[in-house]
Amino acid sequence: MSAPGDGGSREAPPDRGAAAAAHAAVVRRLRVRLPLMALAMLALLSALAGGLARLGWPLPVAAPLVAFHGPLMVAGFLGTVIGLERAVALGRSWAYGGPIASGLGALALAASVPGGMELMLLGSMVMVAAFVAILGRQVALFTVVMTVGALCWVIGQALWLAGQPVHRVVWWWAGFLVLTIVGERLDLSRLQRPTAASRLAFVAAAGVLLAGLGSASLALDGGMRLVGAGFVALAAWLGAFDVARRTVRGAGLTRFIAVALLSGYAWLAVAGLLLLRWPHVAAGAQYDAILHALFVGFVFSMIFGHAPIIFPAVLGVRVAYRPIFYLPLGLLHGSLVVRMVGDVASWLAGRQWGGLLNALAIVLFFALVVHGVAGRGSRA
Repeated sequence: MSAPGDGGSREAPPDRGAAAAAHAAVVRRLRVRLPLMALAMLALLSALAGGLARLGWPLPVAAPLVAFHGPLMVAGFLGTVIGLERAVALGRSWAYGGPIASGLGALALAASVPGGMELMLLGSMVMVAAFVAILGRQVALFTVVMTVGALCWVIGQALWLAGQPVHRVVWWWAGFLVLTIVGERLDLSRLQRPTAASRLAFVAAAGVLLAGLGSASLALDGGMRLVGAGFVALAAWLGAFDVARRTVRGAGLTRFIAVALLSGYAWLAVAGLLLLRWPHVAAGAQYDAILHALFVGFVFSMIFGHAPIIFPAVLGVRVAYRPIFYLPLGLLHGSLVVRMVGDVASWLAGRQWGGLLNALAIVLFFALVVHGVAGRGSRA
C-alpha cells in the first residue's frame, strides 16, 4: 500500500455534487408533497372535531365542520392522501392536481367558501385520469378495480353536487374506498399466485357491490342489501386469500401490519352484516353503527396498517416501527366496540365516549408515526 503523498492510489473523495443533487431533489419533492399532506391532515382534524360535536361534545367547532363531517373525512382527507399516493406512483406532475383540488376543496368547505364541492369533484376526476394513465401502462385486474373505485368517487361527488343528500351518496364514497383498498390488496395477493377460482370469486364479490350501488336508486332496500352482501363477500375473500394470513406469523412491523389488516377485514364484514339487517336507515344510531364500522373499523385499520409503507413512499422518510403502535390500534377497536354497543343499545354515553376514544386513537397513531419518522431504526 502506498503512503500518503507518494503518488500511489488513494480513496476517491465523496461525490459532494451527487449528494447535493440528491438533497435538492428531496427538498423539491417535499415542497410539493408536504403541503398536500398538511392539507389532508387539516381535513382529518376538522372532520374529527365536527364528528365529536355531532356526538354532543361541547367543542368550539364551526358549523361547517359539523355539517360536512363526512365529506371532509372522505374527500378531504382520504381522497387527498390516495390522490397524492397515485400521483407519486404515476410520476406525472399533472396528477398532483387531483390532491391539490380535493385538499383545497376541503379547506373551502371548512371555511364556508364557495367552490368546495366543485373542487372535490375535480379532484376525483383527476384521480380517474391518473388511473387511466396507469391502465395504459399495466392492464390488470387490480388496476381495473382501483379505476372503478375512483369512478365511484366521481359519481358520488357528482350526485352530491347535483343536490343528492349525503346519506344517499355516501355509499358511492364507500365503494371508492373499499374498491381502492381491495384493489391494492389484490395486487399484493399475486405473491401467493391466486387460482382462477379465487379471482373469479373476487370478481363476483366486487360485482355484487357494484350491482348494489347501481340499483339502490331504483330499489333502496334491495340495493343496500346487495351492497352489504358485497362487503361481506369481499371481507371473506380478503380473509381467505390476503397475504396477511401468512405475514401475521412474522414479527415486528410485518406482524403489526397484518394484525391491522385482518382486524379491518372483520369490521368490513360487520358493516356488511349490519347493512343487511338495516338496509333502509338514513340517520340515527343504526346508521351511525353501519358507517363507523366501515369508515372507522375498516378504513382506519387499513390506514394504520399501510401508513408505515405509504409515508416512506410518498414523503421519502422512514417510519421507525415501535410496539407501541398496537396501543392506538387496540384503542381504535375497543372504543369502536363501545360505540357500537352504544348505538345498538341506545346508550348515549357509550356512543359519545366511544366516538371520543375513536378520535383519540387516530390522533395518537399519527402522533406516533410522526415521532417514528424521527426515530433511528426499527424495533421488533
